Amino acid sequence: MPDWRPLIVRREDGFPRIMGVLNITPDSFFEDSRTNDISETIKIANSMIQNGADWLDVGGESTRPGSNPVGEEEEISRVIPVIKELRREFPEIGISVDTRRAKVAELSLKEGADMINDISALGDKNMLTVIKESDCYICLMHMRGLPENMQNNPQYNDVVIDVREILNQKVKLLIDEGVSPERIIVDPGIGFGKSLQHNLSLLKSGREIVPMRDVGLMWGVSRKSMFSELLGRIETKDRLAGTLGIAAMSKAKGVDIIRVHDVGEHTDLFRAIAAMEEF
Repeated sequence: MPDWRPLIVRREDGFPRIMGVLNITPDSFFEDSRTNDISETIKIANSMIQNGADWLDVGGESTRPGSNPVGEEEEISRVIPVIKELRREFPEIGISVDTRRAKVAELSLKEGADMINDISALGDKNMLTVIKESDCYICLMHMRGLPENMQNNPQYNDVVIDVREILNQKVKLLIDEGVSPERIIVDPGIGFGKSLQHNLSLLKSGREIVPMRDVGLMWGVSRKSMFSELLGRIETKDRLAGTLGIAAMSKAKGVDIIRVHDVGEHTDLFRAIAAMEEF
């Protein structure tokens, strides 16, 4: 497996790497991100790469609020053929698999995936073994509850301290098992068991949630429901401006990877900010 460390750290200009979202699902919350045809997926992936994506994140299970899990074999049938084809077509791109199942992760790594994006942060007891036996990267996301119930009045003593503590426990578990901190990324889990105020506090905190210097930070804010309450944008198709507003702060907050649906727009945003900084 290639060493994708250069695609983990922020770019030389200090902006985060861009991860494009590929939802191989019929029910992900943003309809325009869904695809179930391999040839169509390859076209979308190619467009993302041409528009500046460093990573592609492939998911076969919707984890939007209120969603129900799909069967393991169904998830496998959705993502494995896509990962195999992506690796064949784009040997230089970083590929992430968005899964909370160890078996899906293991099969994806065998077909060429480089990162496991685990929203359950090692919820599957076998995930740790998969990570230890490979040299993959692992993103641990904080989620309170499960997708089907996580938005039922989530409560925290102090959301930044609480999220950092949970992520620190997970990171320490990996490191104690021999995983290098440079292969670990954490994600505050915006919209996953969080109110609007929780989300804003976590975004404002930036790297305060990251347990140690060598661990990376990923944000996944793209078109999420927080923009419904914050901006009154009920439809996901109307949430791009809010998404870009948050992304504009990502460099200042020390974000290493930003997971987005709209790659070209984020590339343009970062280029425009960089031009203003250099002027």
